[in-house]
Amino acid sequence: MLEIKNLWKTFNAGTVNEKTALRGVSLTLEDGDFVTVIGGNGAGKSTLLNAVSGVWSVDRGSISIGGVDVTKLPEHKRAKYIGRVFQDPMMGTAATMQIEENLALAARRGKSRGLRAGITKAEREEYREQLKMLDLGLEDRLTSKVGLLSGGQRQALTLLMATLRKPDLLLLDEHTAALDPKTAAKVLDATERIVQKDRLTTLMITHNMRDAIAHGNRLIMMYEGRIVVDVAGEEKKKLTVEQLLNMFSRASGSDEADDKLLLG
Repeated sequence: MLEIKNLWKTFNAGTVNEKTALRGVSLTLEDGDFVTVIGGNGAGKSTLLNAVSGVWSVDRGSISIGGVDVTKLPEHKRAKYIGRVFQDPMMGTAATMQIEENLALAARRGKSRGLRAGITKAEREEYREQLKMLDLGLEDRLTSKVGLLSGGQRQALTLLMATLRKPDLLLLDEHTAALDPKTAAKVLDATERIVQKDRLTTLMITHNMRDAIAHGNRLIMMYEGRIVVDVAGEEKKKLTVEQLLNMFSRASGSDEADDKLLLG
């Protein structure tokens, strides 16, 4: 479903601020894979997601989604293949619009617009059922303005909007990092249910080693623009945080995992 080949990306090339963020990254995700991505600050995790979604063009390499080469496509043309949830809960929703209006926008993404009534009764019932899955009581607040919701509620709603029309690829960019631990756990549980229900091919960046181990069927760790650890299946299920740190040390040649990675 996702095929990345030999991806290179350098920022500010030829200047004193030159930084090579991706160094020949290659990665293949099969249909239904749920891959967690972990690594310290500056490892290249967010650059990888931004390259896949088209925010950044790449210097070399190729990206294919569902067999379609999207390497040269701009971000807005890749949107029909991708659902994305950002770290900032404010980014994925329209604050001045109602919950049901936000969901209607997500449901009609890429469809032609007509002059018929805004939201039908059947659509409202569908949205109510979808919201129940989040377990946040939002199914009884369809007409509430999104700006009145908490950060966790908005992030859960963004997750639902990103997956309402099943995307070929779901990108989660530290989507629980700005939330308190209890709310983050609820959003992660909702993520797991949604991904499993629709067998969504998913890349999830996290700084939390326990979350990286607990979720998904595969884990990759990045260091200085490269993938240095790649574990899946039974090996991943049996991992401990200590073992993961040891794997990182061996693969990177460094035992200096940054504080955010250790404390996440």
